[in-house]
Amino acid sequence: MTSPDTAMTTPRVSIQTQDFDVSTELAALRAQDKRVGAVCCFVGTVRDRNGAEGDAVASMELEHYPGMTEKSIEAMIDAAMARFDIFGARVIHRVGLLAPLDQIVLVAVTSAHRGASFEACEFLMDYLKTQAPFWKKEATAQGARWVDARVSDDAALARWGISALPNA
Repeated sequence: MTSPDTAMTTPRVSIQTQDFDVSTELAALRAQDKRVGAVCCFVGTVRDRNGAEGDAVASMELEHYPGMTEKSIEAMIDAAMARFDIFGARVIHRVGLLAPLDQIVLVAVTSAHRGASFEACEFLMDYLKTQAPFWKKEATAQGARWVDARVSDDAALARWGISALPNA
């Protein structure tokens, strides 16, 4: 838990169209609590190939429900805070039209020791992949298509003892 003198000044969740600077975000998160001994982060990017299909991805468009998405991710962070010995977390997720190699998501977690940060970061990313209300559409030379959830994403979430909700 955060003490009053180290209360978070940066929002835990940001949904935005603009890119983010990883070093700036990590420095801000780390500076909020002098107990931090470990910071773990994950950055997801737009791939230029779509998995097994191998189609070149020209762009990806992400949509969300404003308000609902932030509330959902806040609940995920609360779950991580309750489950792991962490001090803070920050999730930035971009929406709008993105190109290959553009950053999509940042998940950053602070703790006293690396183990808790690694676990909480992975937990949050697994949770986000299956439960956050985002919709992704890829544009390829063959046309545009909505990206379906993957069985592997549901399996990753299940290892934490959480079942994926339908239509998430």
